[in-house]
Amino acid sequence: MKVLFIGGTGIISSACSELALKEGIELFHLNRGQSQRATPEGVRVLRGDIHDPVSFRNALGDHQFDAVVDWIAFTPDQIERDISLFAGRTRQFVFISSASAYHTPPLNLPVTESTPLFNPFWEYSRNKIACEERLVRAYRESGFPATIVRPSHTYDQTLTPMGFGYTVINRMRQGRRVIVHGDGTSLWTLTHHRDFAVGLVGLLGNERAVGDVFHITNDEILTWNQIYNLMAEAAGTRAHLVHIPSDFIAAFDPDWGAGLLGDKAHSMVFDNSKIRRTVPAFNPVIPFYRGAREIMAYYDADPARQVVDQQQDAMMDRIISAYESALPAHS
Repeated sequence: MKVLFIGGTGIISSACSELALKEGIELFHLNRGQSQRATPEGVRVLRGDIHDPVSFRNALGDHQFDAVVDWIAFTPDQIERDISLFAGRTRQFVFISSASAYHTPPLNLPVTESTPLFNPFWEYSRNKIACEERLVRAYRESGFPATIVRPSHTYDQTLTPMGFGYTVINRMRQGRRVIVHGDGTSLWTLTHHRDFAVGLVGLLGNERAVGDVFHITNDEILTWNQIYNLMAEAAGTRAHLVHIPSDFIAAFDPDWGAGLLGDKAHSMVFDNSKIRRTVPAFNPVIPFYRGAREIMAYYDADPARQVVDQQQDAMMDRIISAYESALPAHS
């Protein structure tokens, strides 16, 4: 099977690249060669810029593919470009959407692939919804062979689930307080990128996946309090948690707030029956306590990775101070 990844060296796609090669797939990457991650040995690199039609067409030449996966499409105009570029060049086009496109807050749990798409809080999610709608229309009108995949919170050893890189870990290790949105009891799903890869690679070239949509997530359900505490344990310390409403956080930091109100503030539990039926090999096996240890091993292996975002660190202190100042004085 001959497959093209547009991108291919990101947090999720890197694991998919490695597994695809192990499965004997002839794998191509189209990228500009600017990623900090090394391209796995065995990948054939087409050097070009997907955002530059001339560069792309020169890189692609006369290649035809069994499947193309676009890891870096985020807006409808980019999907329009992909439809134009790949119609007649591939038997399957896989768009990486987002589980944040599901109705937010959720109408029912667990979430299935038939859950309506609606997110008034986050432009990122609305753009993903618009991309999906365009691909569905292309499939219905012209048979464009689209498959839509919705990851939820997928991570590797470089990505702390709280965001902000090493900054929150540093606060924990200094014994300082860290912010958890809400009361920390909303339910969340974290998926290791190697588990995700089994589902994604199993969809490539799978005729039952064309014209359909799948989310690929873990079955482990954690509260945000548990997530912070597992990270602190892996870091060899304790987490001193301060619970602050998401809309209060958003008032100070709109970008952080958009990601909370549009995604993380709400419980999200997924029914993975559909991906299991289509890819029987899919069976997530990496619990987050192991993932947390991988994350900390990565940061502790090189002090240069232990970068603290001073601006965000100071913002967290201001949010905590403002919130506590607004609370009634204790008698």
